[in-house]
Amino acid sequence: MQPWFREDALKFLRGLKRNNNREWFEARRAVYERELKLPMLALIERIMQGMEEYAPEHIRPAAKCMLRIYRDTRFSADKSPYKHHVAAWWTRSGLEKTSGGGYYLHIGHDELVIAAGVYMPQKEQLLAIRRHLLENHLEWKRLIEDKKLRRFMDLHDPMALTRPPKGFPADHPAISWICWRQWGVIAHLPAAEALKPALAANVTKYLRLTAPIVNFLNEPLTAALQKKKKPLFGLYAPVRTRMHSDDEHEL
Repeated sequence: MQPWFREDALKFLRGLKRNNNREWFEARRAVYERELKLPMLALIERIMQGMEEYAPEHIRPAAKCMLRIYRDTRFSADKSPYKHHVAAWWTRSGLEKTSGGGYYLHIGHDELVIAAGVYMPQKEQLLAIRRHLLENHLEWKRLIEDKKLRRFMDLHDPMALTRPPKGFPADHPAISWICWRQWGVIAHLPAAEALKPALAANVTKYLRLTAPIVNFLNEPLTAALQKKKKPLFGLYAPVRTRMHSDDEHEL
């Protein structure tokens, strides 16, 4: 299967937006599988070949990267069952359950979206990233203001607080970034880009540019994971030492 899409894929998504109901979708499920799901899985696989160089910790089975087309309507007033796009999210190994920093791609009927960063992090992750910014704000400034990155990608909506979060100094050089509630960059391209055989190579150019900021944002999150694991080893180390000492005493 080719790792790009045909016009029929965009036609399906336009139709789905107008007819967002189970009857319409099920009558055309074969079209969805052929024109969207299979090419998307092939595209994910091709993109991950490049990730071996700049994001090896984000490589996973393609089926686990591709997001469901079904919407979660439990807490939404909009009960339409389907998204109007197909999408993929590459999370970092070890952060699958909490997301962390990753790479995002979606193909809709009207645009192709490429993004990277941390979106809507959990409370612990939010605090960890803010503390990381306190100590490493000069590095973050260099990464997020990189001219080449910003030539191709815009800042994603940071959902910034109107005042500093509790416990953080208002006069700190990084306070504007610390006030953010999510950190990322995004690019919106014409949907026609998804129809080109060079799609995977073009997406890779964008994602490769974002790798430094994704790595920066994941640093405190992966460090927290390691700290959680250490007590497990520490729990057994004294026991082994004590047993060794007792054995020597008996001898």
